[in-house]
Amino acid sequence: MELQQQPPRQPEGCPTVAIRVPVRIVVLVLVVPVRMVWDVLAAAARALHRTILRPVGRALSWLGHTLIVLPLMYLGRGLAWTGRVLVVVPLGWLWRWLVVPLWRYGVAAPASWVYRYVLTPLGHGVAWLAAGGWTGLSWVARGIGVVLSAIGTALVRVGLILIVVPVGWFWRRVLTPVGRGIAVVAREVGDAFGHAWRIAGQISRAVGRGLKWLGWQLVGRPVRWVWRSLCAPVLHWVRDTLWAPAARAAAVAGRAAREALGAAGRTAREALASARDTVRQARADAWRALVGGPPREPAPHPARTLGRTTTASDAVAAPEISLRKTEG
Repeated sequence: MELQQQPPRQPEGCPTVAIRVPVRIVVLVLVVPVRMVWDVLAAAARALHRTILRPVGRALSWLGHTLIVLPLMYLGRGLAWTGRVLVVVPLGWLWRWLVVPLWRYGVAAPASWVYRYVLTPLGHGVAWLAAGGWTGLSWVARGIGVVLSAIGTALVRVGLILIVVPVGWFWRRVLTPVGRGIAVVAREVGDAFGHAWRIAGQISRAVGRGLKWLGWQLVGRPVRWVWRSLCAPVLHWVRDTLWAPAARAAAVAGRAAREALGAAGRTAREALASARDTVRQARADAWRALVGGPPREPAPHPARTLGRTTTASDAVAAPEISLRKTEG
């Protein structure tokens, strides 16, 4: 793709150069503080948008969508369904079965008959009567047109001589040179503002880099030295000397507490099982004493022991004596 050749610039005269230099100096002096303030405000606005406005906007958007948009959407759907059922369907039925037949047979047919058999013959008669007088009116209109055309031509010539010619001379001799001068000044001022804005941006960036370097030298570097030399060793010592042993001791204590609770739970379950066996044997002995029969020596159940948590594989549950079975 070939580049289009730009038209050559016209040679600039001494007045243009004499205007350009002081204008650019004055504009640069005025624009540099404005550009620096603009850069500071732009950086603050970007930081504010990134840290506060964007999260708050997202939260408000979600909240508005949840609390306003969704309820309004469901409400609109409900209203649309209600309107369709209560308004659109009845109106459609009325239009189809009442209005259309009434219009077709009550209005359109009589109006068509009146137009065809009354208005059309009447219009033809009126047109025939008016045709004779139209010729005379056309001649009168032509005469009036000729007179008005002559008057308009005379007025145009008078206006051309009295208004257009002086205005054209004033435009060519006065306004055009003044406008060219104003255009030159305006163009130079605009170019000066653009040039000054770019230079002010470079100055502002240079000042910003200098302030950043100065802040790093005065604040960042000492803070980093304090962190690396004092805070980090102290935190590492606290972590290795106090926090890690405390965490290990807490873990050991927690494990011991869990084991102690488990052993206490097992002991309590075994004690409850032994108490149930004792109560069962006492009930059986009391029943034998009441109904007769040789007493039986209570024997410990082979499936459970007080000091063990396992159950024998060949142990059989001790039979329970039922009052109903004994009576039977």
